[in-house]
Amino acid sequence: MSELNAILTPGMFVRHPTQPDWGMGQVQSNIAGKITVNFPDEGKVVLDGNHITLIPVFEP
Repeated sequence: MSELNAILTPGMFVRHPTQPDWGMGQVQSNIAGKITVNFPDEGKVVLDGNHITLIPVFEP
């Protein structure tokens, strides 16, 4: 898992690097590299942190 994904905690906002149309999602959980994010335009998505590096959003 990338260092960026390792810092993600529930409540943080992120963007998916290859799916900008999903909007800004909120991290629900980050357990053993499986990151669950609720995206407004895609819904709840479980991502493998070993294959995708999410982009943290610090200022919505």
